[in-house]
Amino acid sequence: MALDWLGRGSVPLAWLAVVVIFSISSPSTFPTIGTFGSIFGSQAVLVIVTLGLLVPLRAGDYDLSVAGTLTLSSMIIGRLNGGGGMEIWLAVVIALAIGVGVGLVNGFFVRVFGINPFIVTLGMGTLLLGITLLISNDQTYAGVSQGLVNITEVDRFLGIPLEFYYALAVCAAVWYVFEHTTLGRRLLFVGSGREVARLSGVRVERIRVGSLVVAGLLAAVAGIFFAGTSGAANPTAGASFLLPAFAAAFLGGTTITPGRFNAWGTIIAAYFLVTGVTGLAILGVQSWVQDVFYGGALILAVAFAQLSKGRQAQEII
Repeated sequence: MALDWLGRGSVPLAWLAVVVIFSISSPSTFPTIGTFGSIFGSQAVLVIVTLGLLVPLRAGDYDLSVAGTLTLSSMIIGRLNGGGGMEIWLAVVIALAIGVGVGLVNGFFVRVFGINPFIVTLGMGTLLLGITLLISNDQTYAGVSQGLVNITEVDRFLGIPLEFYYALAVCAAVWYVFEHTTLGRRLLFVGSGREVARLSGVRVERIRVGSLVVAGLLAAVAGIFFAGTSGAANPTAGASFLLPAFAAAFLGGTTITPGRFNAWGTIIAAYFLVTGVTGLAILGVQSWVQDVFYGGALILAVAFAQLSKGRQAQEII
């Protein structure tokens, strides 16, 4: 029992240890309201895109297009609102519609042609990044509506930008669907055994398509907040979210509910990774360490996730 609880709390304990270590190492700069406000607020975009990624992962599929969707959504806001003067609400609706459309196209190729979603979404993600460069002319667009910037980054509660609380709300919604609805149980059923689920009457392909649509929608939401956080849209910046998102998703699957992709484990893992990178940056470590940190975390997270699944299988037997 003690080992089980230790496994469930491994990432939160590691996060606490990292906070303590960096607070001791840099007492004048790390343990401050400004630092924690930056950690919790500025990385809400990563949390939301990771929660979107979590839905198809729960159904046993990969979506490598979420970073491309995030980038294109952000650029739609920058190009139409910042560069074209379109009302922000209309630009937001268009960005969300594009996210849903990306998910539907991914689902179409997966369902109709039976193509592995790993391949489909890899190609789609690259295509979306190319489209972003096309519509932006490889330029950064500033001048995003101050209203979006205010409700995302400027306005704060307890010293933390409001976007952190939006991310918490999305996390709570995903958790509720996963743990307390029939849809959530079907997602897990499909991810655990697709053929068994199909023989049991579950509409497997509809579940898979729906999960890709939700991933596209949440990636678009993340892109909108990304534009609001920076007040501008960069045609390439969003691509950097893909690796951290996968690292957070798999690392989150090793805690809270080990062996399952879960919402609260994911948000804890995301902020654990961000805290580590932020602490290293404060200590003056060079920027290449961020890629090493995220890449190493992803490898270890996948390894631990496999061990968790193996342990669960042994317990069932």
